[in-house]
Amino acid sequence: MHEEVYETVIGLEVHAQLLTKSKLFSTDETEFGAEPNTHISTVNLGYPGTLPVLNEEAVRLAVKMGLACNSEIETLNYFARKNYFYPDLPKGYQISQHTAPICKGGYIKIVQSANEKEIRLNRIHLEEDAGKSIHDKNDNFTSLDFNRAGIPLIEIVTEPCISNADEAVAFLTNLRRILRYLDICDGNMEEGSLRCDANVSIRKKGDSVLGTKVEIKNLNSIRNVKRAIEFEVNRMQELAENNEAVVQQTRSFDAMNGTTFSLRSKEEANDYRYFPDPDLPPFEITAEFLSSIKQSIPALPEQLIKKYIESFNLSRYDAEVITDDKETAAYFEKLILLTTSYKAAANWLLGPVKSYLNEKGLPITDFPVNPAQMASLIALVEDGSLHFSTASSKIFPELASGKATDPLQIAISMNLIQTGDETQILEWVKQAMEKMPDKVLEYKKGKKGLLGLFVGEVKKISNGKADPLLTNQLLIKKLEK
Repeated sequence: MHEEVYETVIGLEVHAQLLTKSKLFSTDETEFGAEPNTHISTVNLGYPGTLPVLNEEAVRLAVKMGLACNSEIETLNYFARKNYFYPDLPKGYQISQHTAPICKGGYIKIVQSANEKEIRLNRIHLEEDAGKSIHDKNDNFTSLDFNRAGIPLIEIVTEPCISNADEAVAFLTNLRRILRYLDICDGNMEEGSLRCDANVSIRKKGDSVLGTKVEIKNLNSIRNVKRAIEFEVNRMQELAENNEAVVQQTRSFDAMNGTTFSLRSKEEANDYRYFPDPDLPPFEITAEFLSSIKQSIPALPEQLIKKYIESFNLSRYDAEVITDDKETAAYFEKLILLTTSYKAAANWLLGPVKSYLNEKGLPITDFPVNPAQMASLIALVEDGSLHFSTASSKIFPELASGKATDPLQIAISMNLIQTGDETQILEWVKQAMEKMPDKVLEYKKGKKGLLGLFVGEVKKISNGKADPLLTNQLLIKKLEK
């Protein structure tokens, strides 16, 4: 009933930690997992007299993301101070961008049930991260780790144009995929290198004015983004039905019980008292700098998906699974240079290869069978020399073990090459029929489904060497005499 009366309006703010070796304004390291307070310096701790120096690589990565998201790149940039007090913010302010974000506008496409939608972006801007407050180390104190303070972030801010939790999930999934393809961010939400805040509101259908929004902070998994939005939308609808006001506030999500709870009243932009940072001069993005970044952008998932569907006749599902992981797509790209059996290549990758990697707990970068070996194995199946089940159960494990490297030689040594010799296959067909005379009679009486039983028996007698197509043809011919 609620869905018929109200519509949901969602905007997302996503913070992505940039894959730079040093922090945004200092040479401190950015490696995750170091001992607390070891990747720090006087700059990031806000000591008097210290001056920040901008990390050029962070600027490059921010621009790269903007270009991939069809944004307009701001050529003349400056940083601002965003003032607020928090224990893990050593300087008492955060260096960010305010009125001049490095990337303006743009969009990211999502596809749901073959329906495309462009999720519009408001901006992408650069800023430094805060430190981390740890509340469970000591019963009486909050512990502070400043290793994260100063790590470069981009904040990707959407327009309020997301209509439900599923669209938010699709957007985040595609956004994370793009970040990984571009080597901008590892997208690890559990480690905090990708964090999402969701601004949620509802309004009656047909209204043009946005309702009062609530911001849900620091959602640390895509699943929790969905759960938090769905709970909050339901909470707002219940309030509206009871004629109670929605209070503008910042809330958090309790993953244990699936509920949101209030943290504080929501700050407005003027609460932060933004002003240009006097220690950082404006910086300009030149045409040459922009051109070099454009040339470094690889084919992105949507481009690859389109190519796989239109040129290779793959299903959208197969194309999306292959491109979900950058390294898997890279392996597939190498493989399809060595074979034109594109569907077979996809089937091998999403079948035996994926099962092997899952069983061993390996990424595809550690897969021991190279694309040339896979292409040779696929060729043996496609030209009829091997049955797929034989290739996947006998040859593939040998290749993966590293005991042998040539699929054809393995097949020959194991006496697995299929034969198309009609005389030999007829002999195997005869043996199969002689073993099951009662089934022969049943087939002749109309039980045509028994054909598979005979095919299986021929396969067993021949140790998988009988060509399956010819076996079918000869069985039908003999059984229907």
